[in-house]
Amino acid sequence: MKTFNQFKQSEFASGIDSIEESAEYKGKKVKLNDPFRLPSGSNSKFGVYVKNEKGNVVKVTFGDPNMEIKRDDPERRKSFRARHGCDNPGPKWKAKYWSCRMWSGTKVSDLD
Repeated sequence: MKTFNQFKQSEFASGIDSIEESAEYKGKKVKLNDPFRLPSGSNSKFGVYVKNEKGNVVKVTFGDPNMEIKRDDPERRKSFRARHGCDNPGPKWKAKYWSCRMWSGTKVSDLD
């Protein structure tokens, strides 16, 4: 079984999404385009630092912390991707883009 970091490396290894740069966000050095799990008690499950259309570094949070991710079921994955319009996820500085990336097809059981 893969760890979350192994999943990120395999899932984000292709395309422009895998380009990781370091940048500064509110005075601290961060990696760009590198999703991470937020601590419990947060309003979202995941976060990622990206550059927006103006070139500013922003933190994008996505995912409901109170819901279980059920990507293992192909029918649920298909419904989620259709419901959220994942064929055209939009720009990287939107939560929709990263949520659709997480639902792209890798099984949850392979993450741990």
